[in-house]
Amino acid sequence: MKTKMLTISFVMMFVGISALFAQNLKTEKVKVSGNCEMCKARIEKAAASVDGVSKASWSDETKLLAVTYDPAKTDVKKISAAIAKAGHDTEAVKADNKDYKSLPKCCQYERKKI
Repeated sequence: MKTKMLTISFVMMFVGISALFAQNLKTEKVKVSGNCEMCKARIEKAAASVDGVSKASWSDETKLLAVTYDPAKTDVKKISAAIAKAGHDTEAVKADNKDYKSLPKCCQYERKKI
């Protein structure tokens, strides 16, 4: 009986701690330029490579990346920089021409002039 109560207590404590950490995560949407499923894979991979990012999902229809991250470890600017390094412009960081031109031709979206 004691063992069963200790197990239940441990599980409840683990669930409580997990919920506490989950509350610290932040989800934001970021506009990211791209065209297709290959772009989607590249954008999501670049975002997920940033320490602290737990989830990244880009829509080729809306051009929005929904990214969930730990603000104690990273921020949207760092995530945007990683995506720009992969060749995709974000609303915060524009990709270098070299990185953009390294994209496959079908992935080279129309760039906005700034």
